[in-house]
Amino acid sequence: MANHKSALKRVRQNRKRRLHNRFYHKVTRTNIKKLRMTEDFETAKKYLPKVVSMIDKLAKRGIIHKNKAANLKSKLMRYVNSLSES
Repeated sequence: MANHKSALKRVRQNRKRRLHNRFYHKVTRTNIKKLRMTEDFETAKKYLPKVVSMIDKLAKRGIIHKNKAANLKSKLMRYVNSLSES
């Protein structure tokens, strides 16, 4: 590792951003799992926009790929819609 001031600062910034991104990614994954465990349509319908918003923010920040975000949202919406039919 270089000993330049700018390189040391870049290492600190990268560490901080990595922890920040890991936190938001983990929180989103946990909320996705909670939504998938929900079996009540009304509860899932209210919870879905919050989870979709979190997924969109991850994609916007580059934490996950935009196509992965689209696939996740699609699967979650299909799941919630399947609850309404049961």
